[in-house]
Amino acid sequence: MTFARTDQSAVARWWWTVDRWSLVALAVLIGFGALLTMAASPAVAERIGYDSMHFVRRQLALLPIAVLIMFVVSLQTPMTIRRLAVIGFLIGIALVAMTFVAGVEIKGARRWINLPGLSLQPSEFVKPCFAVVTAWLLAESKLRPDFPGPAIASVLFFIVVTLLIKQPDLGMAVVISVVWFAQFFLIGLRLYWVAVGVGCGVAGLVGAYFLLPHVTSRIDRFLDPAAGDSYQVDRSIEAFMNGGLWGKGPGEGTVKEWLPDAHADFVFAVAGEELGLVACLFIVLIFAFIVLRGFSRVFQENNLFIVLSATGLFVQFGLQAIINMASSLHLMPTKGMTLPFISYGGSSLLALGLGMGMALALTRRRYGGVDG
Repeated sequence: MTFARTDQSAVARWWWTVDRWSLVALAVLIGFGALLTMAASPAVAERIGYDSMHFVRRQLALLPIAVLIMFVVSLQTPMTIRRLAVIGFLIGIALVAMTFVAGVEIKGARRWINLPGLSLQPSEFVKPCFAVVTAWLLAESKLRPDFPGPAIASVLFFIVVTLLIKQPDLGMAVVISVVWFAQFFLIGLRLYWVAVGVGCGVAGLVGAYFLLPHVTSRIDRFLDPAAGDSYQVDRSIEAFMNGGLWGKGPGEGTVKEWLPDAHADFVFAVAGEELGLVACLFIVLIFAFIVLRGFSRVFQENNLFIVLSATGLFVQFGLQAIINMASSLHLMPTKGMTLPFISYGGSSLLALGLGMGMALALTRRRYGGVDG
């Protein structure tokens, strides 16, 4: 794809201002995701009674839509991104609340709404939109000292986290909390408030351990595998051991025959067995490159809204990847969280397209406010 620098069309301006290295890295991740979906999903589908290509067809049908969303959103100006985030957040919160009335319960959690051809998880879309909305509220409070941006952001945060814990979805609540806290930290949060925030986070996790049985079970199994069923984690570690340095080859692994969530939460274990340690390290480096490359672009910005929004989106993206991979490696308690652009999951894929489209739009080069 090439455009003349004198071309003033929206796509041409996008091409000359977007971070093309990030585009390449995202394309590589999407390629790994397609490969691992075709490798891991057929065995899972057959085991639960579907035809072997059931999950492959669904994921590959949604993939072009996610890429299109990412492209279209990345064309937009920061002001449009802000408006899109506000609308998306309001719709998303309404749908999250609706899950308690019309939602579908899966594995003890009520997070999904059934739509024709898709099981929608609204909280996935709330996640990127809330990061941008919080950034706007905090940035506006710096421009207008009389604007109660931090107070509004805190109320919205309380609403979002309460709904997520009620579902329950502690993992997503933790991700949103970390992003929200990081954005507050960037606007100059005093050290005593940092201490209060850390204390509240620790208290929240302790409370979750004693009040939420599924959290108690997962932490107990992490600390003492003999305390309960650690089948999935054991098979995951076994897969990495079987894969060795170079792996057994795409499609040649066996862990997917036994691991219930091999195509989703534990897809990294499939990568470890079939592609090997070298490929897994390469995937880790791609995630790190996208996040660090995004931060390097953000550091050159002087617009506080853009800095806070992009930082929130990249922290969110990187943290989600860390949680998934750490769970597969038994470095932390297991958590049902997808590996961005690699795990199977329609809502996650579409929401990631939205979130990374926003990040690409916000980190585009802007000269003289042409695209601002």
